[in-house]
Amino acid sequence: MDWLFFGEISLAGLAMGGLYALISLGFVIIYKATKVINFAIGEIMMFAAYLFLAFAGGMEMSPWVALPLAVLGGSVLGGVIEKVMIRPMLGESAISVVMVTIGVASILVGLVELIWGADPQLLPSFLPRKPVFIGEMYLAPKIAYGFLIGAGLLIVYLLYFRFSRGGVALRATASDQAAAYSMGINVRRVFNLSWVFGSLAASLAGVLVAATGGLSPQFGAIGLSVLVVVIVGGLDSILGALVAGLFIGWLETVAGAYLGGEYRMPATFAVLAVILVIRPYGLFGTHEIERV
Repeated sequence: MDWLFFGEISLAGLAMGGLYALISLGFVIIYKATKVINFAIGEIMMFAAYLFLAFAGGMEMSPWVALPLAVLGGSVLGGVIEKVMIRPMLGESAISVVMVTIGVASILVGLVELIWGADPQLLPSFLPRKPVFIGEMYLAPKIAYGFLIGAGLLIVYLLYFRFSRGGVALRATASDQAAAYSMGINVRRVFNLSWVFGSLAASLAGVLVAATGGLSPQFGAIGLSVLVVVIVGGLDSILGALVAGLFIGWLETVAGAYLGGEYRMPATFAVLAVILVIRPYGLFGTHEIERV
């Protein structure tokens, strides 16, 4: 066995898995606070990537100015969606809210095609091109630096949720909404913040992923594929999103390298099937006990 090759593809898989974890974090933050599965997360990613294309390409801004502006635009979009389309659905059935998010996804795809067209496009290059070596193992610079940027945001989020008042409010609302109300927490504001923070994480991941593989109106489909990661880790578990993201990214890359690209998704769904049989709530998801 060529251990150098195995090490290189493992590193590439873990780096890609880090971006999967960042997207999964967007799912988990929103679901943990509001119990809504946001099927439009991939399209929010796509929209942020197109904003980056408009700022850095169309307006010729510095990519390092365009990046935070695009991510901010994606997070604001998430907050607007929650306030205008999700909040009026409070009290409705879960399937109704899910259908609204699917409708939002379709609207965003149509809006992108109307503004930027349906043809695939490349983002302006902004990540360093210097080769990255860890020992003798080579890692593509776009993947390596994309992982570092994503990891930086993950660390900021973890610190925010652990030590800030807003993070405590988010965790309290996720734990017990009624208790959060009784303690004076503005739960509706927390709901909106969860959409803002979840969309911010997904938006950054969207720009980083598009920078390595290109962009098209179908780009948002990656959000549905990452839903597998969320289910494996647990819909309400931030730790699960991180662990499952790294593992699924590694598994896909290794399966593609040794078995062929057509085995990437089957390998992932095989793991999903096993996890659902053994632990229906995911590796780290909360096991809800219902009184019969």
